[in-house]
Amino acid sequence: MTIPTLSRRRFQLGAAAVALSLLATGCGSSSGAGNSEEVTLRFAWWGNEYLNAQTEKVIDAFEAEHPNIKIESEPGEWGSYWDKLATKTAANDAPDIIQMDQKYIAEYGGRGALLDLSKQSGIDTSKLDKEALASGQYDGAQYGLSTGQNAYVIMANTKVFEAASVPIPDDTTWTWDDFIETASKISAAGDGKNYGAAYGSNEADLIIWLRQHGENLYSGDGKLDFNTATAAAFWERLKEQRDSKASPPATVATEDAGAGLEESLFGTNRVGMAWWWTNQLGSLEATTGSSIKMLQAPSIDGSAADNGMYYKPTMFWSASSRSKHPEAASTFINYLANSPEAGAILMTDRGVPTNSEIVESITPSLKPADTTVVGFLKDIQPDIKAAPPVPPVGAGSVQNVIKRFTDEVLYDRLSPQAAAEAFKKEVEGMISGASK
Repeated sequence: MTIPTLSRRRFQLGAAAVALSLLATGCGSSSGAGNSEEVTLRFAWWGNEYLNAQTEKVIDAFEAEHPNIKIESEPGEWGSYWDKLATKTAANDAPDIIQMDQKYIAEYGGRGALLDLSKQSGIDTSKLDKEALASGQYDGAQYGLSTGQNAYVIMANTKVFEAASVPIPDDTTWTWDDFIETASKISAAGDGKNYGAAYGSNEADLIIWLRQHGENLYSGDGKLDFNTATAAAFWERLKEQRDSKASPPATVATEDAGAGLEESLFGTNRVGMAWWWTNQLGSLEATTGSSIKMLQAPSIDGSAADNGMYYKPTMFWSASSRSKHPEAASTFINYLANSPEAGAILMTDRGVPTNSEIVESITPSLKPADTTVVGFLKDIQPDIKAAPPVPPVGAGSVQNVIKRFTDEVLYDRLSPQAAAEAFKKEVEGMISGASK
């Protein structure tokens, strides 16, 4: 099969609308690892130095068990990872194994760039959580296996709360009014130096807000699934956080958004509450030197069962549909997902494993923060609802759009209603344009 050649510009995910027409899924070469055939696979991922060293360790363990398969490492950083992956994919030079994010599962899988893992006999999914498995599916194909689950929560810095003499609220009953009131008290005690809460303004924030109103960002068939009035209320709340001084002024928030964790308001113990993923707890405690309390999202009615939270795959293991060695790539992915040896190395840094047997085997060796995360995710399970639909093709950069309109509202350049209407129109255009 001839593979169409694609320009870098047309596959610039996260930077511009993507217009692809890729090969049919699975038209890579049928050659595999065999029993003794020596093959080389390229493996791309993003991460920090710690994660890179951990990943190299699991590669070494895999190669020791499969001496005929060599893994070439291609580590990267989140900021440049997607541009590089887009360029390589457009140049018909994609890595064999790809660390993938949910927002790009449809972008790559739906355009034929990823291997349908459900058709690979070397991958065992019988022990993986079914909800987590579904999160890597798009249009009937399994384009990724979840590396682990996490949840989007409010991290409360106990050091900041104690300095402000403000008690940490009960996250099973608190409302958005309680959240803003708590944050306002911290800001008042901080006297312009500390702030109560950072602004939650990415895709997960909006998704949780919409779910609390019985709506969703996307529908199962890849369309937008919310009313502009509900989105406007989301930006109205962020504006209320600013006006009540529960959160920093817009100028301070903008500067903070560009800072690394070590220099950020939260990292330097200057903000009491901020939104993070549960798998980041260890890093936050190490950076702040403070005990961090994970809190469930506030709700409209004060019921945790109505807070819209969900389990999200931290990331995915995916394979290129153009790989010359799909069987070997599947063998490696199966090892990452199901091997106790891999589980003992990877632990929970890419989320709590979706293989319950792996979780059980690694629990005695977990660090205190990781043990806390595993327990927290288990405790909130009764209130967790099904995960939202996978973002459709064309929606890869929606998070950037949300943040841009948040700035427009916080700088009073747009009203919340105008921002909601413009946001919906722009995203509709992104999705419809990607299908042409």
